[in-house]
Amino acid sequence: MKDKYTVGSLYAGVGGICLGFKNAGFKMEWANEFDKNACITYRENFKHPLIEGDVMQIDATTLPKVDVLAGGFPCQPFSVAGYRKGFEDTRGNHFFKILDFVDAMRPKVIFLENVKNLVGHDNGNTFKVIRNEIRKRGYTFDEQVLNTKDFGNIPHNRERIFMIAFDEEFLREEGFKFEFPEKEALTKTIKDVLVHEEVDEKFYYREDKYMFPMLESEMKRDDTVYQFRRQYVRENKSNVCPTLTANMGSGGHNVPLIKTNFGFRKLTPRECFRFQGFPESFKLPGIANSHLYKQSGNSVSVPVIERLATKIFEVLNQVGSRKDKNQAQHTA
Repeated sequence: MKDKYTVGSLYAGVGGICLGFKNAGFKMEWANEFDKNACITYRENFKHPLIEGDVMQIDATTLPKVDVLAGGFPCQPFSVAGYRKGFEDTRGNHFFKILDFVDAMRPKVIFLENVKNLVGHDNGNTFKVIRNEIRKRGYTFDEQVLNTKDFGNIPHNRERIFMIAFDEEFLREEGFKFEFPEKEALTKTIKDVLVHEEVDEKFYYREDKYMFPMLESEMKRDDTVYQFRRQYVRENKSNVCPTLTANMGSGGHNVPLIKTNFGFRKLTPRECFRFQGFPESFKLPGIANSHLYKQSGNSVSVPVIERLATKIFEVLNQVGSRKDKNQAQHTA
């Protein structure tokens, strides 16, 4: 049994997965991220090595081996029929690059995150290949869609699929099934997440903005979040923040809106990071807000990752304790 299990993080973004694992007691060994602005935010918050650049250019054999290989990877279609014939796209495909790391490092755990729709992507072929390729390598494979509002105690409607695989050789347990966390009651409200003071004027929509009459007509409540969609304003009826997206960074038009005592405004980048469960201590660097919006929309919800990582830590410790006990009996 080890005091700290190590993690290597691919497609790390600003470190949502890394922070969740770190909070659960893991040691971050290294991470990789391609986006230069995400790397700026990452380095503000983590001290371990970050390899900035294209994952396709990394030789997995040059990095320290880790207990957990994690990544929220870009999803691409594969043709199962074509893949069986050799499928030439495998070399440029992100999932197959992850498999290179798996083959080189043989981690005890593979932790993957993606959009909920991955299961139906390319008529189910993508998910079939992912599951089959991981199982073929002697790993278990369990997946579940978790919503941040149900598993992270944050009022944010964000459904993501999590795939968790354990090395069967390490487990030595027939019929193992990973137990995902239980749903928990949502006790935090939108108001718990928002800044209640006046914020910078640039976040407000004043009377000089063409959409102001529409906002004034539709935005009546101060306890929910709205979305402006060019021709109409949509209220979130379930009193949670709608799914934050990466394209919030493109001009700010997709950033959710709120009604405050100081006027109608969009969420600030700090509020978006809060809706992803990042703590106040998480530093946001002095880069353009468009980048920060994109980074929060691209990220994972930290408390959901922490709950999953805690469960993984428990399994690793249980297996480690069992092996220690067996070893002690053999040497006695």
